[in-house]
Amino acid sequence: MTIKDVTNHIEELAPLAYAESFDNVGLLLGNYNTEITGVLVALDTLEDTVNEAIAKNCNLIVSFHPIIFGGLKKINGNSYVERVVLKAIKNDIAIYATHTALDNSKYGVSAKMCEVLGLQNTKVLIPKKGIIKQLNTYVPKDKANDVREALFKVNQNNIGNYDSCSFSNLGEGTFKGNEKSNPTYGEKGKLHSEKETKISIVFESKDEKAILNALKQNHPYEEVAYEIVSTENVHENIGMGMVGELKTEMDEQAFLKYLKKTMQTDCVRHSELLSKKIKTVAVLGGSGSFAIKNAKIVGADAYVSADFKYHEFFKAEKKILLADIGHYESEQFTKNLLVDYLTKKFSNFAIILSEKSTNPIHYI
Repeated sequence: MTIKDVTNHIEELAPLAYAESFDNVGLLLGNYNTEITGVLVALDTLEDTVNEAIAKNCNLIVSFHPIIFGGLKKINGNSYVERVVLKAIKNDIAIYATHTALDNSKYGVSAKMCEVLGLQNTKVLIPKKGIIKQLNTYVPKDKANDVREALFKVNQNNIGNYDSCSFSNLGEGTFKGNEKSNPTYGEKGKLHSEKETKISIVFESKDEKAILNALKQNHPYEEVAYEIVSTENVHENIGMGMVGELKTEMDEQAFLKYLKKTMQTDCVRHSELLSKKIKTVAVLGGSGSFAIKNAKIVGADAYVSADFKYHEFFKAEKKILLADIGHYESEQFTKNLLVDYLTKKFSNFAIILSEKSTNPIHYI
């Protein structure tokens, strides 16, 4: 089994197209064709993580955070990042990172937080824009169904709870081939008009290559006319954070104690208590202060995330309970999520959960 075999499955869960533009995800170090001896799953890739991979005969580390984030101009061991890269290269260990691709997955980081907290009726907190595209193509009327069905096989063309969604209308196309052409309809050198069906479908950006391959393989024309349009439509099942409901509402003190216990954190920093019950809870793994306004918009009683700065607690504005549980603590169960997922895909292969804590923050 190769690295590509593993990453193909990871990218079904967390397609790289889901990642934010600032991020660095995918195979950071290594070759996709390398045969795997074992996979170590970790939250971060540090020197201790690489040592653990060596000790456990794993030549692929699947990490949540990317060890290489900005550009590296030198690799001489003067920083912890450079030392990790040098050690991994020296020991032929590949490194793959998921980060915001998994953050934006419906079954990713925030979904795992919801699972740990026992939240029900969950939905995405900030649906993602810019990943829904539209294909318009023009097909001879008698071949329209064949092309449409071929596109559906590649992409279910889901809109909410509906699949196989498309729109078609009839028109007339014209073309004239030159002496090098080989037209399926009409004759070269002569203007031809053909009754055509315009087919429109929407699809996720991650499927664009497959959609175009299916179109070109099944379209009868020598030259396929099509256009792809990027939309600003949001995808309700892809995006940052989630919001759900506790099975039983709690008072604020009870909720904070429950949060501290279930999320296994030594410290919960929170905003002013409002003497209200907590039922609807929004969550977002990692640095989530940017989503405070979204948590308020959806009517959450509490918002659980990390890395809130001093002035950001004022944004509660007596409308919501803000709870900062720590960056590591909010994401710590992500590696369990990945191990469980990969173990189901490769039941007879070594998928190992890292035993090392990479939390750089300690409490007294």
